[in-house]
Parts: sequence; C-alpha cells; structure tokens
Amino acid sequence: MRVIFRNAAVFDGHSSHLKPGCDVVVEGGTIREVADKPVAFADATVFDLRGRTLMPGLIDCHVHTTATMLDLGANARVPHTLQAYRIMPILRGMLERGFTSVRDAGGADYALSVAVDTGIVSGPRLFIAGQALSQTGGHADFRGRWDENEPPCGCCRRLGRLGRVVDGVDACRRAVREEVKAGASQIKVMASGGVASPTDPIGFTGFSEEELTAICAEAEAAETYVMAHAYTARAIQRAVACGVRTIEHGNLVDRAAAEAMAARGAFAVPTLVTYDALAEHGAGLGFPPESVAKIENVRGAGLQSLEIFKRAGVKTAFGTDLLGELHTHQSDEFKLRTRVLSNAEVLQQATSIAAEVLRMDGRLGTVRAGAIADLLVVDGDPIADIERLCHQGRHLDAIMKAGVFVKNRLA
Repeated sequence: MRVIFRNAAVFDGHSSHLKPGCDVVVEGGTIREVADKPVAFADATVFDLRGRTLMPGLIDCHVHTTATMLDLGANARVPHTLQAYRIMPILRGMLERGFTSVRDAGGADYALSVAVDTGIVSGPRLFIAGQALSQTGGHADFRGRWDENEPPCGCCRRLGRLGRVVDGVDACRRAVREEVKAGASQIKVMASGGVASPTDPIGFTGFSEEELTAICAEAEAAETYVMAHAYTARAIQRAVACGVRTIEHGNLVDRAAAEAMAARGAFAVPTLVTYDALAEHGAGLGFPPESVAKIENVRGAGLQSLEIFKRAGVKTAFGTDLLGELHTHQSDEFKLRTRVLSNAEVLQQATSIAAEVLRMDGRLGTVRAGAIADLLVVDGDPIADIERLCHQGRHLDAIMKAGVFVKNRLA
C-alpha cells in the first residue's frame, strides 16, 4: 500500500519549527519521500493534512510495561497468564497516546516483544532490558528487612520480575551474558538506591566499580550498552566512569556529574512525571509506605536536573517510569518538562534524541526518506501547544506504526 500525506506541516524530529506544505510518501513500512511540492502516484491513497502536523511516532525511553501494580515486587508473584492479560491494555494505551516505540527498563521479556512484533498484542515496539541487575539490598531486591530467604535466581524468568540479584564480578559477567542470550536489547543496572525498593537509601551506590566495569565490558562485547538507574551525583559519576551509556532519572545530579556525562557522551533519561503521580496517588493505590516516604527526596530536584543537563550539554531523552494505574499519566511528562525547556526541545527529546538512545537514529524518531514509517497526524501544532500530545491521544487524528494505521480518523 502506498500512502501520500499531502499539505502536511512537518515536524521532522530535529528542527525547532514546522516545515509547511510537504507531501510525505509512505510505502512498504518506510518513508519513501519527503517533498516540498505535490507528488503523484496513480495507485496511492492520499490524505490532505491541511491544518494538521505530521511528526514522528513518540519514543519513551524508560517504561515498565509489565508493572501492572505499583508494588513492583508484587508483580512477579502474579501468574503468567493473568499478568499477560493485565499488560495488554497498558501497551495499547501507550500506542494510543502516540508512543510507537518504548524502551522497557526491566520486567518485559523477549516473548512479549515477539508478541507485539507479530501483531498478537497491540502496542509499541519494545526494546527490552530483560531483568535488571541489582546487588543484594539494591533497587531490585524486594525482600524486606526480616526476609532472609535467598533472592530468586536468574533462571526464574517470571513476566514482570523487575530484576535479579547478583554479587561479585564473575556473577555480574554471567548475568549480562544470560540477559543477552534471553533477548535483552540493552542491559539495566541499579547504580544507586531507589524509591520503590524497601531497604536501600537513595544515596546507596551498591555495585563496586569493578562490578560495574565488568557489566559494561560484557555489554560492549555483546554489541550493546548499559543503562543505569542512578539518582545522586556520586552514583552518576561512578557509573559513567565505568562505561555506562545512559543515566536513568538523575534527579540529584550536580554540575560536575553532568559535565562528566557530557565528556563521555552519556545520555540522561529523566522521569519526572512518576514522582508527581506517586506523590498524589501512590499511597491510595498500594505503594509501600517505606517507598512513599522516599518520594520527596528526589521529586523536588527533578526540574532543576533538566537545567543542569542542558547547561552541561548532556543529550536528554524522554522517559516516564510509571507503574500500575499511573501509566495513564505518561503524556503529562511533556507538560512538566516545558516548565524548563521549550516545546520544541521536549519534542526532540521524545523523537530524534530518543532514537539515538535506542541506536536507531535515522530509522526512528524522524520524518525523512528511508526512516521507518512511524508517524502521527496531530490536529494542530504541538510546537505551539504541547497539550496536543496529551489527553490520551484525543488530538491524534492518525497513528501509523511501520506503515500500518493503528488509528485513522482522516477519512
């Protein structure tokens, strides 16, 4: 099928303004041509987009598609079949909000990505981390203070299990190899304490530098990279010095840590909306009390971190990190970031920069010839009004993923 989007105002994922009057040709799942004058094909279906914006599909670089409950540890205790059914509306909701690709930061497995790729399940394409790596007592160790049971072994691959506990250089190396074998697109490590885990303070750095270096070396050997959960400046500097490529959250970054990231070409993936959503709704939806108490430790510094990353020249991508019933707040991340950044900057973070994080630059997150045809038709101009991307996809007249319409109100 050949489709022509005519008279489109195009946001290409890179520019700070729209390019008006474009014809964009889609054929066989790929953008074949972007022209500044009308094009004609006898067999094409033509949609006139006058008054609308054509832009790349959105990319969320930090999600947990299998976190169907706010209590992260409880997700792994749900039977596989029930968990799979709970995941389906989460994935569908992301796609309906315009997110055609997402990077899962722990919990999804290769089978889920295959289900999406083959059309069994409707959702964004998945770039999965498999099970995140955590040290004993770290952010993926959900045993309480009095629980002396051994943590689940790495071979216990329950859909929804955020991570696995590994200690020591040799164990870390083997864990990376096992996650890669199991289909991980990238490796996730817990390089600091977290909010959703019961026993680790935010400032906990966890893994030794030797362990982190071994993890990064194994990832590089497998031609992939490491994403690291890290809040504090100290944890960030340790992680990037050991070879980590993307810093997740980074709320408590300082100038020196940001400059270290910039010097090594590391990306930042802030996730501001999750703290606002948890602060407002977490306790009522079953977020553990010890986790609720830690939210304000990182929430207030989130917007300031955006400024620090920008001043240091750190490339920053879009992420949300929402859990359970809070997934519906995904697009609110746009509004939060525009308190500090321009609308165009935030849109770039959710398109072209996010595609760089995925190592899919030029293929995703852009409107240009040769790119995968992940496209949104927006009723209005999102550079002028970022809320055109909010409200659960209400202002998206069409959503195309790999050249196939998953939503089309244009007719």
